[in-house]
Order: sequence, then C-alpha cells, then structure tokens
Amino acid sequence: MLIKINEKNLSDVIEMAVEILNNGGIVAYPTETFYGLGVRFDKEASLRKLYELKKRPEEKPMPLIIGDRTLLSMIAASVNEIAETLMDKFWPGPLTLLLKAKSDLSSYLTARTGRVAVRIPGESFALHLAREAGFPITATSANPSGMPPAEDADAVIRYFGKEIDMVIDGGKTAGGLPSTIADVREEKIKIVREGVIKRHLLEI
Repeated sequence: MLIKINEKNLSDVIEMAVEILNNGGIVAYPTETFYGLGVRFDKEASLRKLYELKKRPEEKPMPLIIGDRTLLSMIAASVNEIAETLMDKFWPGPLTLLLKAKSDLSSYLTARTGRVAVRIPGESFALHLAREAGFPITATSANPSGMPPAEDADAVIRYFGKEIDMVIDGGKTAGGLPSTIADVREEKIKIVREGVIKRHLLEI
C-alpha cells in the first residue's frame, strides 16, 4: 500500500501506520535524512522479517526512534548524565545514542552487544509517527544491505516491492549524511560514526 501524505491526511496516515505496526506489519516512512523501515520494537517475528528483507548481517543491530524521552525506560537499562546532556542539546535531531540495553531486549536490536541505538528524529514524518505511536520503532534505512539508502518512495518500492505493508510517500528526503552515532554508555563520549552532527560539536 502506497500513500502520499499531505497536510489534510497526515493524522489519518499516522493512525493507519501505527495500527499496521501494532499488528506486526512493516512501514516505510520518510525521516529527515532518508527513508526508514519501521516495525514495532517488541514484535520478534516482524524484526526477523525485516532482517531477512534487508539481508542484514546478524552482527549489525537495528536502530530505533522514539517520540519522547520517557520511552527510554522501555529499552535502556540506564541513562547517564552525559547522555542526558546530549539529548538536551541535540534531540530531536540526527544524533543516535548507544545506551546500555535492557536485558530482555531482542537480539535483533542489540546484536548481543548489550547496547541499543536510539534517537528522537528531527522535524519529519518520522518524528510525528514516533510521537503518536508511543513505543520505539525501528529506523533502519530502507535499502538492502550494501545498497544506497532510499531517498524517495519509488526507490523503496524498487528495492522491496510488495514486501512492505505500507509505504508513506513524503516526497524526496534531504539525503546527504546519515545521523551521527555516539556511544555514551561510559563517562566519555565515543564517536562511532560521524554524520550530520560534527565531532567537535559533541565535546561537552
């Protein structure tokens, strides 16, 4: 199902997308950088299907988006002061933080590393979806492993066809650099991937 979003149908489309996620479906949606693939964080069968669809190596965990920091308690065992400071400064926005994962979190989200990747996305459909959902959603890029990330709905359909339950067409995304990833489990920030937010800006 392909749906083009506009101001009039935005809330209806979000409602439909949340229902599909709750029922174990896969939704492709625009973020502030590229298109992402979303499933509900605690639906094991959906997470497995998403991994198989992307042909993603098992050692690569899947990142999550949330709409509110209170949802961190669903996925993170602890959040330290450094993490809180970075969230204050950069969320919502393209900064993915690696936090200590709760022990019962799916290995598809942690790749058995004991950590989970999460962010509140910047202004985009992804942010509205995450806020409305009230649960963490995967935000892995909408492409098979090793292929360029999808910048529009057509690319998502070329990659995955009818395997996706809902493709939300928000036009072409900004593209460019992906989110920056920082490991903040210790008392020191470790930059795992430098993306939109530059390394020097994370020095606190």
